[in-house]
Amino acid sequence: MRPSFTLGIEEEYQTIDPETRDLRSHIATEMLAKGKLRLEERVKAEMHQSVIEVGTRICQNIQEAKEDLFDLRRNMVRLAEEHHLVLVAGATHPFADWRVQEIYPDPRYAQVVEDLQLVARANLIFGLHVHVGIEDREAAIRIMNSLRYFLPHILALSTNSPFWLGMETGYKSYRAKVFENFPRTNLPDSFSSYSEFENYVALLIKTNCIDNAKKIWWDVRPHPFFNTVEVRICDIPLTAQETIAIAALIQATACKLWHLHSCNQDFRQYSRALLMENKFRAVRYGLDGKMIDFGKQQEVPARDLILEYLDFVKDTVEELGSQKEIAYIHTMLEQGSGADRQLKVFRETNDLKAVVDYMASETKAGL
Repeated sequence: MRPSFTLGIEEEYQTIDPETRDLRSHIATEMLAKGKLRLEERVKAEMHQSVIEVGTRICQNIQEAKEDLFDLRRNMVRLAEEHHLVLVAGATHPFADWRVQEIYPDPRYAQVVEDLQLVARANLIFGLHVHVGIEDREAAIRIMNSLRYFLPHILALSTNSPFWLGMETGYKSYRAKVFENFPRTNLPDSFSSYSEFENYVALLIKTNCIDNAKKIWWDVRPHPFFNTVEVRICDIPLTAQETIAIAALIQATACKLWHLHSCNQDFRQYSRALLMENKFRAVRYGLDGKMIDFGKQQEVPARDLILEYLDFVKDTVEELGSQKEIAYIHTMLEQGSGADRQLKVFRETNDLKAVVDYMASETKAGL
């Protein structure tokens, strides 16, 4: 049976003080309460109080997802302004210090801090998660296995965290380096079946490694409670338009891989060790680097590989009716990722506050 390929998109935003341009731990009280009143379950707290998370409803197609996500961003921008704050979409803050940020008072987060200590406290990062509805769990595992190959390409498009603690890191996605300090992160191994994955989870629970499968934080995972494959590798992009283009690409990739599997074909499986080489290149260089084409066994500019990738999914893009949304990826390749644009502003101004101001204006762009 064909999966629904429904979409759910989650974004994590920064709450910023308009004077200092620093993060402000504010959402724990009023702002979160007001957000829930207006947007119900579409707004959630995150572990650090200066992080606010939104999630769309289950959307039948990319157009519905766009409408919902744009509405959420608009509402959150307005809500922040009402509380004399500025909303920013960036995967790290250019100069905020995690050591002074408050943890949201919730037993679940208290347990994470207890288990992971300094690593949890330092995890002041902001991501984008995209869920694609794949109801058959065996199909979900097969699609996850093959989808891993494309994750570095997707990450390169989303890179938006070049600064950390006031320093230029030299990485386009420093968020990825911060997050890999957590256990059970990065690209997963491949699994031969859903039952093999279930056995893995059951063993971890039985041996007190985790209390539930949500503590498996891989770059892609079969979601433990929803019938979705969840892609978690992305930095949150600056603009909502970029988020929608990336979500459309993820949806089209899942659909393309399902078609291949259903015709008894497959996308070639590469080892995690090889795929991690491409992930490092995406994290370090973003769109400006080269990635390895494992079939040809040679390096190819990331932008060229992404153009090839768009050709690969072209037929399913037409099937899903997402041509317009995915076409924006060409604009992204021309203008550079959020990281590239942040760095450009910094080169021009030598001022990280100017970078924050630019990020804030891009967060509202096109809404």
